[in-house]
Parts: sequence; C-alpha cells; structure tokens
Amino acid sequence: MLDLSADVGGLKLRLPLMPASGILGGSPDALEAVAKKAKVGALVTKTLTLEPRKGNDPPIVVSTPCGLVNAVGLANPGVKVAKELVEVGRKYNLPVVVSIAGKDEREFAEAAWASVDAGASALELNLSCPHAKGLGLELGMDINAVRKVVEAVATTVNVPVFAKLGLVDKLVDTASAALDAGASGLVLINTIRAMVIDIDVMEPVLTNKVGGLSGRAIHPIAVRAVYEVYKELKAPIVGVGGVYEWRDAVELVLAGASAVQIGSAVADKGLGVFSEVLAGLAWWLHSKGFRSLREAVGAAVR
Repeated sequence: MLDLSADVGGLKLRLPLMPASGILGGSPDALEAVAKKAKVGALVTKTLTLEPRKGNDPPIVVSTPCGLVNAVGLANPGVKVAKELVEVGRKYNLPVVVSIAGKDEREFAEAAWASVDAGASALELNLSCPHAKGLGLELGMDINAVRKVVEAVATTVNVPVFAKLGLVDKLVDTASAALDAGASGLVLINTIRAMVIDIDVMEPVLTNKVGGLSGRAIHPIAVRAVYEVYKELKAPIVGVGGVYEWRDAVELVLAGASAVQIGSAVADKGLGVFSEVLAGLAWWLHSKGFRSLREAVGAAVR
C-alpha cells in the first residue's frame, strides 16, 4: 500500500499537502473550511504578528495573465487569535503550523512563545514577505538577521521551527545559516517582488506600488530554489510556489521537497485542488514503482 505520509523536520503529516500561509488561514471559520473540504496533512495560519496590523490600503491585489500580485502588507488580527486557530486543528485532528512575523528577534520570539502556548504544532517564520516594510524580506535578505531570528525562536520552543525564505541572493548560504541556528526545516519560496502599472492613469495599480507575484509564473523558480538548497544541504523542505496541478507537486518532490503547500490555485480552482493534486501525486508514485512519497524526495537531484 502506498505511503503518502511525511515527516518534515519532526512535523509528522498523514498527507503531504497543506495550504500556503495567507490562504484561508486568518479566521477559525476559514481554516475550518480547509479542514473539512481539503485533503491536507496540516493547517497553516495567516502570518500573525504580536499586535494586530492594518496592512496596506486598497487596492491590495491585482490579477495578471501570469499570476496574482498582492500587497496585503501582512494585515492580521494579531497573535492573540492563535488559540482559536489551533482549536480548529484539534477538532479535526490536524497539526496547525502558526506563521509568525516581527521586526526583530525579540518580536519573533514573543510571537513564537504566544503561539506555542496556544498549542501550535510547529512555527513558520515569515522571513520573506516582499510587501511589508521592516518585516519579511527586509530581514530575510540579511543572513545575520535570519540567524538571530531563528536562534531566538528555535532555542526557546519545543516544536519544529521552519524558516520561510524568499528569492534572495545567496539563498543556499541563507538557508544554511537558518539551519545552523536551529531551524528544523525550510519553506521555499515566498512570492516575488513585482509591480503592475495602469497604462491609462500611468501609475502603479497597487497603493503600495510593489507587491508579491504568486501563481504559475513563479513555479520554475521555486523548483530551482528547492533543488539547489536540497542538493547542497539535504535539508527538510516544504516546497511552495505555483502549484496548480499534480505535476507541479511532483516536480517539487523530485527537487527535494518532503511536503508541498498550495496557494494561488485555491483562488482559481477552489479547495478541490488539494484532492486533484493528491490523487495525481499518488498515481504517479505508484506508476513509477515507489512505495512511499519519501522514496521520491530528491530523486532528480544529482
């Protein structure tokens, strides 16, 4: 019988799929919809900060032929809602990964402690959001800052800690620094800095001007990032970026991902996309003679 379970840095999953942070993870009702209707092995919350954040003024999302560009600005109700979100996971016997962000290691650590106290199964450190000033990618581009944030969290909590990194220079070095500082694994990648200009008014569409591109266009980039990091570090990796069908998930697994997150495709295809991807992934594994998902992880890496 085919084994689709995964163990990513100590986070045990019955199924290898989960929603990407920010996808229906900001309220208990939305998270419950995922738990009830999607074939997932874990739930992932929206990125939470110590205090509530208003985020950027609208417009915050624009559609393009190659994907979505969003500049939500990490709007969220604050880490105080973590307990309610974790309760959804308990109700459906699913681990809950709480995504957190902060402007420095102190804020990350305090948000981490609050999340663990609320019952988080694991933490995802958002070190790659491209549209929140002073947060996310601004930290993730600084290897020393990444090291300090991960160490501040990983040395003081007793759950798996994942560093979510974006497209940065020296990605392998940054990933290595995160792992050396105590990260249990990595989430690769986040959206990529992008802009859309309204040619009639001759101004950027988004109020924030710059947003993060997600969707099909970034998938080959995500595959490359996972491949290069896995080849050098053999680290536990959750692959994310432009997964719309099962073939996309297979690519990330072959590149070195032990589990896969799905984001923008949910907006286009609904929660049924998880069942579609899982069924295709299982068929492919069986057709290639694999007895488990684990046997296929990194199989394309040479």
